[in-house]
Amino acid sequence: MPNLSPSRHDPRLVALGSAIRSLRKQRKLSQEQLAELAGADRSHLGRLERGDNEIAFLLLCRLADALGVTVAQLTNEAGL
Repeated sequence: MPNLSPSRHDPRLVALGSAIRSLRKQRKLSQEQLAELAGADRSHLGRLERGDNEIAFLLLCRLADALGVTVAQLTNEAGL
């Protein structure tokens, strides 16, 4: 049976985190500001941007909204 547990620094998580960071910086938002807009904890956002944590779908939706993009645009930015 395949191992379905999350892999730390999965390339897809790293790519998504990088896309979130890039869009956040383009919009001149701090991690604190984006986290507040998305209803998330700043330290959790930092871990997401580094690809250290998996992301819940609803948080992904809230981050996309806060960044002014769709989830599809965000995942496309990440090359996913």
